[in-house]
Amino acid sequence: MLKVDILQIGAAKNMEKRIFYHDTDAGGIVYYGNYLKYLEEARTEFLETKGMSVNDFHQRGLMYAVRKCTINYRSPARYGETLICNAELKEATVAQLIFKQTITEKSSGRLVADAEVALACLNQSFKPTPIPEDLKIRLQ
Repeated sequence: MLKVDILQIGAAKNMEKRIFYHDTDAGGIVYYGNYLKYLEEARTEFLETKGMSVNDFHQRGLMYAVRKCTINYRSPARYGETLICNAELKEATVAQLIFKQTITEKSSGRLVADAEVALACLNQSFKPTPIPEDLKIRLQ
């Protein structure tokens, strides 16, 4: 994989997520798979603050797929809590966006989970393709 033209970026976006009953298991604890949805929602909001949307990518014949996700579950979130889901673009390579993400409980600041997520830029044939320069500029 090419790893040229790496941008080191530090902008972050926080998103609040209230935990409803349907987010939890029988014990009132957030089901572990739901954290992946929360992380994606925070990344989407991050991109939207940069003036980008999934529809914009599709109109260009691009899509972003999760290539790698490493998540560490630190503390359980529970029904009724509000979480702060953070998305920070750690770096952008030729064809990847790498996010550093955290989920914390709002009132206590308790770390619930942290993750690193790599998104691959794909063309309509699902082949890796370079991220367009104008999008890289908007990410800075």
